[in-house]
Amino acid sequence: MPETTAAPTHSDRYKWVALSNTTLGMVMAAINSSITLIALPNIFKGIHLDPLLPSSSGYLLWMLMGFMVVTAVLVVTLGRIGDMYGRVRLYNLGFAVFTVFSIMLSITWWSGSAAAIYLIVMRVGQGVGAACLMANSSAILTDAFPENERGMAIGMNAISIVVGSFIGLVLGGVLAPVEWHLVFLVSVPFGLFGTVWAYLKLRDQGTRSPAPIDWWGNATFAVWLIALLAGITYGIMPYGHHVMGWSNPRVMGALIGGVALLALFGFIETRVAHPMFDLKLFRIRAFSAGNFAGFLASLGRGGLMFLLILWLQGVWLPLHGYDFTRTPLWAGIYMLPLTAGMLVAAPLSGLLSDRFGARPFATGGMFATGVCFVLLTVLPVDFSYGWFAVVLVLMGLSMGIFAAPNRAGIMNSLPADRRGAGAGVATTFQNSAQVLSIGVFFSLIIAGLSSSLPSRLYRGLVAHGVPAATATSVSHLPPVASLFAAFLGYNPMQRLLGASLGHMSPGQASFLTGRRFFPQLISGSFETGLHEAFYFAAAACVLAAVASWMRGGKSVGPVEGPEELAAEAILVSFESLLPVGVTEDQAD
Repeated sequence: MPETTAAPTHSDRYKWVALSNTTLGMVMAAINSSITLIALPNIFKGIHLDPLLPSSSGYLLWMLMGFMVVTAVLVVTLGRIGDMYGRVRLYNLGFAVFTVFSIMLSITWWSGSAAAIYLIVMRVGQGVGAACLMANSSAILTDAFPENERGMAIGMNAISIVVGSFIGLVLGGVLAPVEWHLVFLVSVPFGLFGTVWAYLKLRDQGTRSPAPIDWWGNATFAVWLIALLAGITYGIMPYGHHVMGWSNPRVMGALIGGVALLALFGFIETRVAHPMFDLKLFRIRAFSAGNFAGFLASLGRGGLMFLLILWLQGVWLPLHGYDFTRTPLWAGIYMLPLTAGMLVAAPLSGLLSDRFGARPFATGGMFATGVCFVLLTVLPVDFSYGWFAVVLVLMGLSMGIFAAPNRAGIMNSLPADRRGAGAGVATTFQNSAQVLSIGVFFSLIIAGLSSSLPSRLYRGLVAHGVPAATATSVSHLPPVASLFAAFLGYNPMQRLLGASLGHMSPGQASFLTGRRFFPQLISGSFETGLHEAFYFAAAACVLAAVASWMRGGKSVGPVEGPEELAAEAILVSFESLLPVGVTEDQAD
C-alpha cells in the first residue's frame, strides 16, 4: 500500500517556500544549460582548442548536448525513485550533486583535448544533479499546491527555466571574456544556499510507493536513448568525403540498435510488476496528449536558441559592425525580447488555465508559435532589428501561453503516487525532443550550406586576389566547420588563408579578414537551411496544437488508483468510437 509521509495540507506558507526553492533550482539548472552557448568561444580559447580542427566538432557538440542527454536519460528513473523514497530527499541530493560538479568545472587545469574531455565529463555529472532537480520539482509543487492553483505555480516555475536560460546567455557573455572559469563558478554560492535551504525547509507531502527498482527497464531505457541521441549527434558531423555522417556505419548502427532496444524496453515494461515507465499512465488522455504535444513543441522550438545565436553571431552582428569577439554577449542581449514575451504570458496563462482548463491556451499558444516561425522566414537575413524584436516578442508570448497550461494539465491528470514518474516522463519527452531538434536543425542548415557555400567561397576568394589553389583548398572546408565558426563568433579567414595574406595588398588582406566578407559569403547559403528549419519547426508546432486539442476539456482532478485508471481507459476507448463532433454528453 502507498504510504504518505505528510498530509498534503497545502498550507499557504509552505507552498510559497516550495515554489521559491524549486524556482531557484530551476533557474540554476537553466542558467547552466545555456551559459556555455555564449561562453564557448572563450572556453575554447582558454583551453587552447582550435575550433576549426575536425576533432573539435565532437567536443563542441558534447559540451552543448551532454548536459541535455544525461537529463533526458535519467529524469524518468529519478522521478520514479522520488515516488518510492521521497521526492524532497532526491531533490536535495540534486542540489548537492549539481554544486559539487559546478566546483569541479571551475577548477579545470588541463588544456587541449584533455581539458575538453574533462569538461564534458563534469558537465555530465552536473546534468545528473540537474536531472534530480527537474524530475522532482513539478511533483513537489503539485503536492504543495491545491489543484486550482497549480497552473499558476507551475507557470512561475516554467518562467524560471526561461529566465534562467536567457540569464545564462547574458552572464556567459559578461563573465567569459573576464575569466571563463567564472561561468561555472557563478552557480556555486546559489547551489550551496539552495542545498541548505531545501534540506531545512522542504518536506515530503506526497504519497510514497515503495517498490523494487526495475533494473532491466532502467538499463534498456538508458542504453537505447543514449544510442539514439549519440547517433543523432554524430550524424551531423563530417564522415569521410560526406558533409554529414548519416552514412557512417556506426551512426546507422547506433540508430538501428536504439530502435531495437526501445522495442525491448517496451516488452520488458509490460512484463515486470513495478515498471520504471508506467505505460498505464498513457491511458489517461490528458497525460498522453499533453506529453505528445510537449514532445512536438520541443521538437519544433528546441533548436530555436541555437538558430538565433547562429543567425546573430555568424551573420547579422558582424554585418552591423560588431567585432567577432563581442558577438556572443550581444547575441544574448538582442534575444531578450523572447524572454520578455514569455515572462508576460507564462504566469498569466497558468493562472487562467486553473480556471478554464489547459486546452484552449496550450492549443492556441502552439498554433501561434507555428505562425511566428513562418514570420521568421519572411525576414531577410540582414533584417531590421525592430521587426525581428516584434517577432521574438510574439514568439515568447506564444510559447509562454503553451508552457504552463500544458505542464499543469499533465500534472493534474496524474495519480498522487505517480507524480514524480509522470513529471520525469514529461521532462524526458521534452529533453529528448530538444536534442533531436538540434540534430534536425543542424542537418538542415548544413545541407543548405553544402549546396552552395563551396562555390560561393571559391568565387569570392578568387575575386579578391586569393590564388586559385588556396581558394580551392579553403572552399573544401566542411560546411560544419563554417557553421561552428559562426556559432563560436569566430572569423576563420585569418587562419585559413595563412601565408596567402602576405602576398596581397594590405587593403585586400584587411577586407578578407574583416567583419563583412565571411558573413556575406555564408549568408545566402545559410538562409536556405534556416528557412527549411523554420518551416519544419512551424509544422511541428501545428501538430503540437492538434495533439493539445485532443487532451479533452478541463481536468476534473487526478486519477487516484488502478480502478480509476481502468475506468479512464474504458472512457477513452469509448470516446474513440464516437462519430466526429459527438461528445460524451450527446452520446448519453
